[in-house]
Amino acid sequence: MTSPSLSPLSVQTAIRTKRAIRKFTPDPLPDDALHAILNAGRRAQSSKNMQAWHFIAIRDRATLEALSKCGDFAGHLAGAALGLAIITPDPEIRFNVMFDAGQSAAYMQLAAWELGIGSCLATIYQHDQARALLGFPADMHLRIALSFGYPLEPEKLTLPPRKTGRRTFDEVIHWDRWEEGKAGYNPFGGSR
Repeated sequence: MTSPSLSPLSVQTAIRTKRAIRKFTPDPLPDDALHAILNAGRRAQSSKNMQAWHFIAIRDRATLEALSKCGDFAGHLAGAALGLAIITPDPEIRFNVMFDAGQSAAYMQLAAWELGIGSCLATIYQHDQARALLGFPADMHLRIALSFGYPLEPEKLTLPPRKTGRRTFDEVIHWDRWEEGKAGYNPFGGSR
């Protein structure tokens, strides 16, 4: 399957319509699409322009299946046309590398969405198992992986955003300082 001929999405449209895709067709991604996605991640901004990341692009099915077992909710990696491991320095030493890795992941996901390619984020918890599988150095770390592929349900590419898919603007935005009395939300519990 080749990348569909799509009109370029505005950034705002891509952000508004992007949804997580976890089920993929068995079709491989063409090289031009792979390069566009990977280059978007490479071009992402980073703290002090450190670009403290390396990407391991994985197409081997056995490797994808093994990596899918390295995270509690990473099963979607097993069926992806492309898995991507974002390798960084130790986030415990430099906390900003996770922010930077997240930006590169978001850029790649939006670039893929424009091409009609779905994606989903996976958190990797079995670090030693992932290191043994992918062979990255002991001083580097893998916390984020992405799956990419053509959606098994292609209609998901054009569905309107869910009305209840995101908290409202007023729930999230505070102007100039914290506004007491706003509907609080803390997914981890504790004070708001």
